[in-house]
Amino acid sequence: MHFPRLLAIASIAVFVQSAPAATHDLTVAKPESEGMSSERLARLSAGMRDLVSQGRLAGVVTIVARHGKVVEFDAAGKRDIAANAPMQKDSLFRIYSMSKPITGVAMMMLFEEGKWQLNDPVSKYIPEFASLKVYSTDAHNNIVMKEQAHQVTMRELMSHTGGFTYGFFSSTPVDKMQLDADLFNPNNSLDEFIKRVAKLPLNSQPGTEWHYSIAVDIQGYIVQKLSGMPFEEFLEKRIFKPLGMLDTAFYVPKEKLSRFAELYIYDKDGKQQVVGVKEGLNHDFAAKPALSSGGGGLVSTASDYMRFCEMLRNGGELEGTRILSPLTIELMHTNALPATAAAFAPGQGFGLDFAIYTDPIEAGGYYGKGSYFWGGAAGTWFWIDPLNDLIVIGMIQQMAGIGAAAAVTLPDVRGLSRNWAYQAIVK
Repeated sequence: MHFPRLLAIASIAVFVQSAPAATHDLTVAKPESEGMSSERLARLSAGMRDLVSQGRLAGVVTIVARHGKVVEFDAAGKRDIAANAPMQKDSLFRIYSMSKPITGVAMMMLFEEGKWQLNDPVSKYIPEFASLKVYSTDAHNNIVMKEQAHQVTMRELMSHTGGFTYGFFSSTPVDKMQLDADLFNPNNSLDEFIKRVAKLPLNSQPGTEWHYSIAVDIQGYIVQKLSGMPFEEFLEKRIFKPLGMLDTAFYVPKEKLSRFAELYIYDKDGKQQVVGVKEGLNHDFAAKPALSSGGGGLVSTASDYMRFCEMLRNGGELEGTRILSPLTIELMHTNALPATAAAFAPGQGFGLDFAIYTDPIEAGGYYGKGSYFWGGAAGTWFWIDPLNDLIVIGMIQQMAGIGAAAAVTLPDVRGLSRNWAYQAIVK
């Protein structure tokens, strides 16, 4: 089988259940003490367990925190169906595009240090990008390479308005060029990745539209260049180790492989089918890749990602360790889309490597205005709601059907779980 190499959001969901349990020393509390109903919160677990029993999800781990305290943390289903291995709270997951906010935090740490400015041209840090052309066609459908109306800025790079594309989520000629360039081959170094990108045109003029893209992988290269250390080393030394994110990395060491969840896709009959190693996005995560993909390469656990989100919720600090200032966190989840760039979804805007709910009602209801979020291609998801002081994180390894199975879609776990989580808030 061949699967497209998706590096971004495929489904976003939420689920929680059972008695609270400690996770990497985060404070644990009963739901009632944090203004939530245990009885109502149980609807989350019941709903998700139904999806597991129906065969729609192989397994799931979820964790919910309110007011900085974990009120639910649970695992259900199987980590590996064929091996009859249960999903566990410390199971490891390909988080794919949930790598992006982590890369964004790394960028903003360097921003605070004065290493770059939002309105700087990206070419100031990647000179090869100064000569990027913009793909276009004339009235006779002839290919025309135009000059940039202005140089792509760092702000545009971090808000997906720089004119780049991804190769996987649209079907423009530039998407095909990117696929042909094999940008995300795990054997490419970040230096090689940038060399290949510099030979390709932009998909659109900078600042004219929101278009999901390779922008965050470019950011990883910039972090590496400005910090003077390999990107993966920067993340480990400056973010993962200080925050106690013990299991987050670009690969799974041998001693942790027994905790690594299998990746599934639906076949044409809606049955779970394993995505094999090196099929599509599922490269060999047991080997350290040459490409440290800031846009989609990390593996993590629910509790590790909760520590990251708690740092964000708490204004850049966790347990006395400060990563960013509160004003920097606020800047990251402030809508950065220009008036000329349409919102990428109803009621939503985009900040610096986060999507934002600008109009919760238009977006589907419940979310507090200003909630920020993202998710990953294999079904991982999170959101942080500053208004209701709520964090919800979930991990699955499930993709929708493709080809003959394209009609088999993931259940709307995100919409369902949104209702189940928020209706449990009683104070």
